[in-house]
Amino acid sequence: MADRSPLLTGGCQCGAVRFALYAAPGKISICHCRMCQKAVAGPFASLAEIPHGDFAWTRGTPATFRSSSRADRDFCAACGTPLSYRQIGGPIIELLTGSFDRPDMVTPTYEVGIESKLAWIAHLPALPGKTTSENSGAAKVAGIVSYQHPNHNT
Repeated sequence: MADRSPLLTGGCQCGAVRFALYAAPGKISICHCRMCQKAVAGPFASLAEIPHGDFAWTRGTPATFRSSSRADRDFCAACGTPLSYRQIGGPIIELLTGSFDRPDMVTPTYEVGIESKLAWIAHLPALPGKTTSENSGAAKVAGIVSYQHPNHNT
């Protein structure tokens, strides 16, 4: 893949594991199933699928957890960031959209696993919101030193 330019890149929060996509993702979904909720420790997973031939790990090798008889889930062993879902022996890998350097470029277009969708998700647009500075104060935010890998290849 060295002769191809990546279309999208991403990785874990510590930078030990990085990946590249050499084509646009096919389907981009939100999965509400209970297994995905547990895998990301959140109310749902957002996943972008790509054929293995258009994908490469470009730094490090993720650790893998076999979450069922059907699926492996990759994550960074150093920082714990969940990275992907793969059907065992399947032709695609599904990457968690929050791990992309530009998550705004991987917008979900459908939902699955809605039998486990949490009812309160429907109320999110009605909740009051604040920016991080409004919530914590500009001085406190300015003093934060991030140890996370930047949103670009290094």
